[in-house]
Amino acid sequence: MEAEGGELYHRRLIDMLEALWGTGFLSPGGPDEVGRVVAGMHLGGKAILDIGCGAGGIDVALISNHGAGYVTGIDVEDTVLTRAREVISDAGLSDRIGCLKVVPGPLPFPPSTFDIVFSKDSIVHIPDKHALMREVFRVLRPGGWFIASDWLIGHDGAPSAEMAAYIAAEGLDFGMASPGRYREAMVEAGFTDITITSRNPWYRDTARSELDRLKGPVGQAAAKLVGQDFVDDNIGIWQRMIPVLDTGEHCPTHLKARKPQ
Repeated sequence: MEAEGGELYHRRLIDMLEALWGTGFLSPGGPDEVGRVVAGMHLGGKAILDIGCGAGGIDVALISNHGAGYVTGIDVEDTVLTRAREVISDAGLSDRIGCLKVVPGPLPFPPSTFDIVFSKDSIVHIPDKHALMREVFRVLRPGGWFIASDWLIGHDGAPSAEMAAYIAAEGLDFGMASPGRYREAMVEAGFTDITITSRNPWYRDTARSELDRLKGPVGQAAAKLVGQDFVDDNIGIWQRMIPVLDTGEHCPTHLKARKPQ
C-alpha cells in the first residue's frame, strides 16, 4: 500500500476500512471492541485523550456507549481528521469531542490534564514506546489510567520473513514492539497495575471473516468507491497477515496501566 497525497490514511483507504469495520472505524471490531478495551473501567464524566483518533468512530463510542465527559482526539493527518469531524458532527457530539492535529513528538498538553489516555490500534505508528509512555504518564492525572489496544509483535528482534512481507504490504510505518518492551516502557515511566492481554485468538478468527467479506459483497461494494485494484491490494494484505497471526508473531493486544495517586 502506498501513500496518496502525502498521507498514509488517504480517502480511499478510509473508505475501504469503513466499508469493512463501520462508519468512523479504521481498525477491527468497531464499537464492540472499544467496549472490550474499556471493560471494567468507569468512564462516566471523565476527560479522555484519544491518541490516534482516526475517523472518529471510537470517540463517538466513548461518549455514546460509555458516558465519557469530553474526548480530545489527536491525529497527524488532515484527511482522517476531516472525516472524524464529519462523523462526530453527524452524531451530534461536536460539543463533547474535539479533534486536534498534532506533530509527532511530545504531547501538546500540560501535566495532569486527563483522567484517561486511550488509544486503539494507533500507537503501532509510534516507534519509541519509552518516550510515548513518559508522555502519557505526564499528561495523566494522579490515579489516571492508560487504556489501549495495539498491534504488537510477539518477540524482540528482527521479524520473520513472513512478518516482514506483511509489514511491507501494509505500508503504514509500523513500529511494532513486543509485550516485554511495552511492559518495560510502562514500568520505567512509573506506571503500576499493568496488564497485557493478548487478543491474537480473537483476531485470528476475525481476520478470516474479514477476508471472506473482502472477497464477497463487502469488497464488491467497496470497489465501487475505491476501485477493484485497491480492494485486491487489501485482499493481498489480509492473505499475508493471517499466517503471521496463526504463528502468534502478529499479536493484537490490550494494555492497561495506572498512574499512582
